[in-house]
Amino acid sequence: MNRRNTIKHLFAASGALTALPSWARGWTASSFKTFRSSFNKAEQEILSAVVDTIIPAGNAIGAKSVGVDLFLQKLFDRCYEKEVQDNVKKQLQALESKAQAGHQTSYAACPSALREQLLLQFASSEIKEEKDFFTLIKSETIRGFNTSEQVMVQYLKYKVAPGHYYGCVDVNA
Repeated sequence: MNRRNTIKHLFAASGALTALPSWARGWTASSFKTFRSSFNKAEQEILSAVVDTIIPAGNAIGAKSVGVDLFLQKLFDRCYEKEVQDNVKKQLQALESKAQAGHQTSYAACPSALREQLLLQFASSEIKEEKDFFTLIKSETIRGFNTSEQVMVQYLKYKVAPGHYYGCVDVNA
C-alpha cells in the first residue's frame, strides 16, 4: 500500500466534499432559465407537454410547475450522448406528427387524456427507438420531480442534517 497516494486521494476527496455544498447551492429553477438549450421552441413546448402528461399538477404540484422540463433540457444537453439527444428530438417530432395526423392539433394543445394515449403508444411500440424514448423520458421526469427542491422539502420533509446536535448535555450516570 502506497501511503503517499492514499493521503493524496484523501485530501482530494475531502476538498471535493468541502466544495460540493457551495457548488450545489446554485441549483434552482431560475438557473435553468439562463441555460441555452439545443432544443428549439417547438421541441421545448412538446417536452413541457410530455412532462405535464407524465406527472400532471392535479390537486398538488406537477412536474412542469417545478421546472422538470427545463431540467430535462439541460440534462439531455449536458449528460447524454449525441445519439440519445438526436433520438429524443426525433421522437418529440414523431409525437407531434402523430398528434397532427390523427387529431389535426399540436401535441401540446391536445387534452391530457389524448396526450396520455399518444404517449402510451410509444411505450407499447415495437420500434426500439420509440420504446427507449418513452422509458428515458418517464424515468428522468420522475427522477427530476422527486429530486426537485419543492418536492424534497415540502412533501418528503428532507433535511440536510437531520436532528439537532446538543453539545453540552448533562449525562445522568
